[in-house]
Amino acid sequence: MKPPFTAIVGLIVVAVALAANASASPAPPRPNVLLLLVDDLKPTLGCYGDRIAKTPNLDRLAARGLRFELAYCNQAVCAPSRNNLLLGSRSTSLGLYTLGRHFRREMPAAITLPQHFMARGWRAEAIGKVLHTGHGNHDDPHSWSVPTVIEKVVEYLDPKNSGDGRLTREEAYFTNQKLGEIGVLPRGAAWEIADVPDNAYADGRIADEGIRRLRAAQQRADTPFFLALGFVKPHLPFTAPKRYWELYDRDAFPLASYQRDPTGAPRYAGKQGGEIVNYDPLTVDNLREATTQRTLIHAYYACVSFVDAQIGRVLDELDRLALAERTLIVLWGDHGWHLGDHGYWTKHTNYEQANRIPLIVVAPGVTQPGSVTRQPAETVDIFPTLAELAGLPAPKGPQPIDGLNLVPVLRDPAKRVRDHASHCYPRGERLGRAIRTERYRLVEWKAIGAPADTAEFELYDYETDPLETKNLAATQPEVLARLRAILARHPEAVSRD
Repeated sequence: MKPPFTAIVGLIVVAVALAANASASPAPPRPNVLLLLVDDLKPTLGCYGDRIAKTPNLDRLAARGLRFELAYCNQAVCAPSRNNLLLGSRSTSLGLYTLGRHFRREMPAAITLPQHFMARGWRAEAIGKVLHTGHGNHDDPHSWSVPTVIEKVVEYLDPKNSGDGRLTREEAYFTNQKLGEIGVLPRGAAWEIADVPDNAYADGRIADEGIRRLRAAQQRADTPFFLALGFVKPHLPFTAPKRYWELYDRDAFPLASYQRDPTGAPRYAGKQGGEIVNYDPLTVDNLREATTQRTLIHAYYACVSFVDAQIGRVLDELDRLALAERTLIVLWGDHGWHLGDHGYWTKHTNYEQANRIPLIVVAPGVTQPGSVTRQPAETVDIFPTLAELAGLPAPKGPQPIDGLNLVPVLRDPAKRVRDHASHCYPRGERLGRAIRTERYRLVEWKAIGAPADTAEFELYDYETDPLETKNLAATQPEVLARLRAILARHPEAVSRD
């Protein structure tokens, strides 16, 4: 029997009303993004088990979300690592391994992480060092809704620390001045201790401006923000207010227990001098002295505590403005830093201390407070992960997208989406391509495009030899073969230089 006409009309009215109510329901709010980048920050943090570090603010950030125990940069140098972050592409896919080559020269149509969000209604802003500016490189205006606020990386308050106020070598590099005359410029001091307020130095001003931008964003409730704050310490020179130096007893710092190249490693795999000897009074010789080493380690930790305090101010404001519950937060170090291990200082190698980074993700409703994972993660994974968390389409390029979506791991830290991390570093004509599993690292050294039989290898077992004292490539052929098979899943590296 057919229902009466009035019943049919009634059903239609109900259906229309339900549809109208559904369409009137507000869409879930789009999350904000707070991206915290810290230059040269290795996991010298309390939340990573460092018993000396005084980092209460980053520790409480880790207590809010998921901490990656085995996160790695894709190349241990500033500009390429930041390209990896914003493009989701490894250096080996971009073919860009140097400080001075802008990614738009090779990929003018690339869609960066903030552009991906901007195209879908987010307001993207950058304060401080996000992309690398200096060494001939510059920012990318296409990536931001408003011009980036560029702050000083190299900054002195006492003129005696900068050759009586003259332009120093590293100041020239980071401001793109006199790049052809670096060798004749004076060296600036490697450290400075000044009894000044926090915003006398760049990171304090970056925090100040970040707080202003958060307050302005709260007034634009209908427009989600993508705010990138690029803090510059603990990058050299180690300049921080006096009170952060006073948090530590210099004599309590242990020195690196293994200060030699790994036995059996290729001679070119390590380093001497480099960036650090552009600072006074450092030389290859006095870097071997215990007094110099302790001063540098003390200085590094003081700068870490300084930047921790600035991030804490930003997080406090995020909470005060009631924005935290709808804000995705990522804390990322662009690469690690050698503190005398192998006799090395700064980055620029394929070893653990140069490549392991802190990575903390807070995603309300997704991450479990205080959780930890041993999922190997890479810088390039951040782009697709943030896109997924925000409900955006996965990035498609046109640049190669090498990153994987880590959201399954954010939900369940025991999940695995990859079995290794990948990174690289060039030495002359050779490129060292590396993979890092939970236990091992393999490095293949050869010229790009050269036959496989021309390669030299390094192999380290972090379960039995965490200090990388001996290259095991010649003595563990089965492990070497297994890891080479993993590396073979990656395409040959690209060269554009």
